[in-house]
Amino acid sequence: MATIAERGLDGLTMAGLGREVGMSSGHLLYYFRTKDELLLQTLEWSEGRLGAERSALLSRQAPAAERLSAYVDLYVPEGHRDPHWTLWLEVWNRSQDADADARTRQASIEGAWHRDLVALLAEGISRGEFRPVDPDRYATRLRALLDGFSVHVAVGIPGTGRAQVLTHVREFLADTLFTT
Repeated sequence: MATIAERGLDGLTMAGLGREVGMSSGHLLYYFRTKDELLLQTLEWSEGRLGAERSALLSRQAPAAERLSAYVDLYVPEGHRDPHWTLWLEVWNRSQDADADARTRQASIEGAWHRDLVALLAEGISRGEFRPVDPDRYATRLRALLDGFSVHVAVGIPGTGRAQVLTHVREFLADTLFTT
């Protein structure tokens, strides 16, 4: 993950990666077949770790608004060239030419984030913490907002650092979702 984040997939050779991890390029190709498959499996591994972290924070005994804030904190990149977000950018960049299996796997990763957010929103609505919105539609819109801001943070667009993005998102949530 760090090597892909540092060099991008185009700057990565299987021979170079093999040297870094102590394997031959042939051995890597045996397991991954292509650089695109290596990228997708690396993203799946990274998302598995984040999924476990997301599950733990969403299952805490805390108000829905507090858990939503933690979800947003986990979603937004730490900063420019965030390794996890660099993987996503590489996957999205290659998605136009991806086969059906790769697209299905990518949709599965995205779907997990979406389902967790929908469930959290529905819970917050049922407890009266959130305004009565359609959880699925709101989740779709919120994730689009998060994705757009997150891309700006990950690629280092001036004026869109993590702190600024979190402020914008919290203001949006206060204006559109939170009661009181």
